Amino acid sequence: MNVRDIFLADAAATERAGAALAGCAGLRELRHLHLHGDLGAGKTTLVRGLLRALGHQGTVRSPTYTLLEPYEFPGFTVLHFDLYRVADPDELEYLGVREQSGEGSLWLVEWPDRGAGWLPAPDLVATLVPDGDGRRLRLTGPRAETISREMMDL
Repeated sequence: MNVRDIFLADAAATERAGAALAGCAGLRELRHLHLHGDLGAGKTTLVRGLLRALGHQGTVRSPTYTLLEPYEFPGFTVLHFDLYRVADPDELEYLGVREQSGEGSLWLVEWPDRGAGWLPAPDLVATLVPDGDGRRLRLTGPRAETISREMMDL
């Protein structure tokens, strides 16, 4: 399994990393991207960069209280989950999104450990950890090699 570490100096660099991810041809092959990191690590900032690069013009917030924010693009749906407040993975069944797990959808899941046993396995895992004044983005998982090759210019 390929692992790629990318240093991100600030929030703007984190948004650029999300935009670079959105520009990867391999993004359309992803179905499930899990985002790991402590509170304030930059998970939603990465998602914001990705969504804006895909063409979303509105606000991008962490769906901490709603659990899910859907974003529609031509022929493509992004479902942004924030599972921080989930106490039991079975709570997720009530969202009614399991049938949207197929082709044409991408799940971006913050705090995926809270959905263990309910969530499908990730195609890509993005982990954000503090590194000095910035943060480090680590990409792992079955699709990490393909995606990281496309993000080499970051």
